[in-house]
This record gives sequence, C-alpha cells and structure tokens, in this order.
Amino acid sequence: MTEAPSDGIDASVEEAQADADARRRAGEFVRGRSGFRRAIGVDPDYPAAPGRGRLYVALNCPWCHRVTLARSVLGLTQSISMDVAFPTRTLDDDPEGPGFWEFNPERLSSLDGQTLPECTSETATGKALRLAIFIYQEEGSSEKSLPILFDKKSQRIVSNESAEIVRMLGRNAEALGSVMPAADRPQLYPPGANNAALRADIDALNEAIYVNINNGAYKAGFSSDQSVYRDAFGRYFDELARLDARLAAHGKAYLTGDTFTEADLRLYPTLYRHDPVYYIRMKLNGAKILDYPHVWRWLCRVYALPGVAESGSLQHCRQGYFGRSWNNVIPLGPFAPMAYPEAYRHPELAREPSSQR
Repeated sequence: MTEAPSDGIDASVEEAQADADARRRAGEFVRGRSGFRRAIGVDPDYPAAPGRGRLYVALNCPWCHRVTLARSVLGLTQSISMDVAFPTRTLDDDPEGPGFWEFNPERLSSLDGQTLPECTSETATGKALRLAIFIYQEEGSSEKSLPILFDKKSQRIVSNESAEIVRMLGRNAEALGSVMPAADRPQLYPPGANNAALRADIDALNEAIYVNINNGAYKAGFSSDQSVYRDAFGRYFDELARLDARLAAHGKAYLTGDTFTEADLRLYPTLYRHDPVYYIRMKLNGAKILDYPHVWRWLCRVYALPGVAESGSLQHCRQGYFGRSWNNVIPLGPFAPMAYPEAYRHPELAREPSSQR
C-alpha cells in the first residue's frame, strides 16, 4: 500500500485525509478527523475545574477506552462523570437509521438477553438525548463519534479527539479534582526540560503504535482490499515484534522505562482486545499476544494497575464487535489456556519463543 500524504497532520493523533474518498472506494478503511478540538485549561471558556466535565463513551470502543483508562489511572472518576452507550450501534430498524451510538440502558445483549448494567441514559444536557448524534446536532454538527468530552456548565462539546482528551486530563489532573496523591499519580507526558528525551521517546512510540497497532487493526479488519489488509496485517505483527524486543532489551516494566506513560496507555486498549476479539473480528490471526511473552507480561502488568480492569469491558467489546456482524452471533471463547479477562491476571501464561507455533 502506498503511504498517504501527511497533510501536515500529527500522525500519532489522526490519519492523513488526502485522497480519502478515492482510497475508500479502492477498499481502504480511512479514519476521519475529529472536529471538536477545544482544550480544558487552555481555552478560557473551559477552565480546568472539578465537576464540569462529562465523558460520553462506549466501552467497546478502543478510542473511548483511552479516555476511560486515563480517567481511572489519574484518579478522576469522582470529578469527571460518565455516560455509557450501548455497545452495538443502532440497526436498520431504528427510526434514525443504522450506525449511531445509543444511550439506552434497556437494550438487551444478544449474548444472554440481559441488559448491560454499565449502560446509562444521557444525563449531561438535561434532555435525555437518545443518540450521540443529537448531542452534536445541538451544536449544528453532523458528527456522530464517541468519545465526547462535554462541559456541563457551558453545555458545549469540548473535544471528541481521544488523544487530545487524554493529554488534557493528564496535564490538568490536579485542577480537575484528582483524588490520587500526586506522588502516586502517573505523569503520562512528563513536563520539564529534564524530560525532553522521554517525551520524544513517547512521541515516537505514539506514532508507531497509532499507525501500526491502533489504526492498523482497523485497516486490517475493515478494509475490503486484499493488498491493504496484507499490508496492515504485516505492519501490525512487525510492530508487536518490535515492542516485544524493546521490552526484552531494556528489562523495564513499561515501554519507556519504570513508569507508566501515555505510550503504554495508547497501546493497552488494542492489545486488551486482541486475543478475545481482534484475532477473529479484525482477521489478525497471525498470533496471539500470548505468543509475545514480554508484551503479554506487560499487558498483565498494566491490567493489574489500580483502576485499569474497571476502565474497560470485554463483554461490551464482544457485544459491540460481533453484535452487528453479518449474523449477530457472539463467539463464546476463547477459554484456553484460560477465559478472558481472567487470563490477564496470569503473566505466567506467556508462551516463550521455543513454544511458539
């Protein structure tokens, strides 16, 4: 696949849009740009203050998982509230049509016919808006994506770009009302001249992870051209091998060393989904994360951090990715070597190189 022109964009945040329509017609999945890019603590209309922010998310969405993860690890669960959409977007029988995120706690999971207790109604606007598109329409926008960071005081959308939401939460965690002691709270993107080299390392990792892993999974799973799929598949597994080698070489707990940073946070949501969901749904069946022992142990290490396990839901992932596939049937596995997410509590399950297929 030929690389798309960069358009001067930050390739760690979004995909170049040059020739996007032609690329889509040729079978490539091309992710669109987020249109709301205001910043808490920078824009004077949106000061960093506790209790003003509301997140609209879907727990199956890896981009939403970035922000729920940041909210958890930064100690912001009490000061930034959250509304959770049903993981399967609307279907053809919806009066507004298919493909929209819906805030409807009464919808039933096709896996067991039960409601999902995490799902909520929409509460920030006071209008109980059923669909995320209605939140956008309040601002005259036709966008429909999640996550959304919403300011309850001004009743405006602040941002719908997950990478920028994560960055602003990290930068303003104290002012936003973090209940975590500063000494325990991770610095996702450490400030100061003494951390310039570390930030450069995070930037380089962010770009490689976004292009090859985060967005690469969607390039593989949702593109309809065999050559596009083949290229994305190769990049994805090449990057996993590089990350495994990196972790093996430096022997540290996290990607950049001994501390959890934004690079770890960005990688985690995709790899959390790989073995139980993406291996099948995104046609990424070259190997499992279990086959990359250093990455697997890293994944288990991150899962064990306070608040991380609660920031996502594999039940929502399975419902969201398979609940509107061609037959809407949700796979029941994998159960070997252990059911997920329980497997993430067992770093010893890693398959060492001698045992890889």
